[in-house]
Amino acid sequence: MITSLTIRRADDWHLHLRDGAMLPAVLAETVRHFSRAIIMPNLMPPVTTGAQAAAYRDRILAALPEGQTFEPLMTLYLTEDTDLDDLTAAHASGLIKAVKLYPAGATTNSASGVHNFETIRPVLERMAEIGCPLCVHGEVTDPEVDIFDREAVFIDRVLTPLRRATPELRVIMEHITTSDAVEYVKGETSNLAATVTTHHLMINRNHILAGGIKPHYYCLPVAKRETHRLALRSAVTSGNAKFFLGTDSAPHVDAAKEQACGCAGCFTATNTMAILAHVFEQEAALDHLEAFTSRNGPAFYGLPINTETITLIKGEVVQFPKKIASEDGPITVFDPGVDIHWQVKE
Repeated sequence: MITSLTIRRADDWHLHLRDGAMLPAVLAETVRHFSRAIIMPNLMPPVTTGAQAAAYRDRILAALPEGQTFEPLMTLYLTEDTDLDDLTAAHASGLIKAVKLYPAGATTNSASGVHNFETIRPVLERMAEIGCPLCVHGEVTDPEVDIFDREAVFIDRVLTPLRRATPELRVIMEHITTSDAVEYVKGETSNLAATVTTHHLMINRNHILAGGIKPHYYCLPVAKRETHRLALRSAVTSGNAKFFLGTDSAPHVDAAKEQACGCAGCFTATNTMAILAHVFEQEAALDHLEAFTSRNGPAFYGLPINTETITLIKGEVVQFPKKIASEDGPITVFDPGVDIHWQVKE
């Protein structure tokens, strides 16, 4: 039985840090275990220019706990008015590592996203030319499409035509939730990859709805059937280099989650690495954990692997904090719903 595992320090390829009073509290949870993270740009207002990305990066670095190191990998929020030259300059300088595509209305703070995908074709062509990856929230927002089918329909209606028109573009399907997306990514070229969250490996839609509504399990894309959860587990524990960790850790204060129209998002930064060790042990794949958390992402983004390491140890049941405090209010930590015996050795 393995009770200790040392791996390269992990990266998070999809992270929400928010801004303002919440930022220092949630950032502290990420930097304990992660060296870098792709930072989501869906602030209010969104991060749409190089200058805004630089200012946000500076606020993140200023909020770092003393003695901690962390590299925020910045992104721009793609709109139908994105400035090609500004995007090109921000990428060439190393300021941004990707651009984020939100279909308008798909998730939190996505109202400024894309309505007409034809309008962004010049931007995508420029991104392919300069080698800037596109991170995609892969859901259609057509009200006639069932919420549990939005990802599969997006692949057919939007992503496949988009990639056919710009095959050189490097695309990351973020937070995939279905077997449809797993098979699509596995079957496509090297220009396509996918991130998978911690919580989608642990919960299915029953966890949200059965026995009463559980607002802290509500996320977008919403968790799907158990067959899809098992497909995600199989993909990430297989060692396939096209799949890597993007937690989509998305903090909201309890007052915003626990209401009649609660916000979508699970806050997983605190216990992600411990939960992943649990998942990979269950799947007899601890030898593939490092690839998922620390190697596949850098390889796709063309970045070096972290030289530092972290050690996970297994012992008694770990009691994770139920909430973390922020100046905006308490934030509930994701509850995996089962006993976790792994933790990061601090």
